[in-house]
Amino acid sequence: MATLRVLSAGAAQAVVEDIMAQLERDTGHQVIADCGAVGAMKKRVVDGEAVDVILLTRALIDELIGSGHVVPGSVHDLGKVGTGVAVRKGTTPPDIATEAALARALGSATRIAFPDPATATAGKVIVSMLETLGIHDAVRDRFQFFPNGYAAMGWLAQTTGEGIIGMTQVSEILANPAVTYVGPFPDRFQMKATYSASVAARAAEPALARDFVSRLAAPAFRERLRTAGYEL
Repeated sequence: MATLRVLSAGAAQAVVEDIMAQLERDTGHQVIADCGAVGAMKKRVVDGEAVDVILLTRALIDELIGSGHVVPGSVHDLGKVGTGVAVRKGTTPPDIATEAALARALGSATRIAFPDPATATAGKVIVSMLETLGIHDAVRDRFQFFPNGYAAMGWLAQTTGEGIIGMTQVSEILANPAVTYVGPFPDRFQMKATYSASVAARAAEPALARDFVSRLAAPAFRERLRTAGYEL
């Protein structure tokens, strides 16, 4: 039995888990996946960690092609993912219909959970949005950072009380049934990232890696990507 190793952006965790289950069922081989903030995942690749499939933002995949870590012709774009707002299921969703409403909602939040901007794409987008709204310094003592949006949503799902807001990539919100997706950021705050799957240049299981990527790229999988929050 072979073992396929995957390093992936947290924003793609739900669809990676779908393909993992499919590949293991169909082939009998094992898949081990680690999902997290894209900056941290890229560093692990560059530092030489053994990996067969790399799924990150297209910008970082292109950098890894340039440094010889990704097979250039193996790249498949899954789609774009935006950033949005979530609350724990069963709590009252705030009004975020306008920029002013979003600023009021965040200004009155008791805690604000999102991915660490030091390593996560979504975290950088969120900090930029808060700065543009002019409320960053006023609410920074309520920030709760996480290694990725998946972890932020997991924490949000376990909270109690009203007034707690989470923000991350839409695909990480929709993956957690215990939180409610309130809606996307206003258009001018969006920096939608394209996520791409690829075969690692030093893959120990290149054939299995190509199989994994081809399943993500299959026409039959496109509807799953849409429901997971990808814009195709």
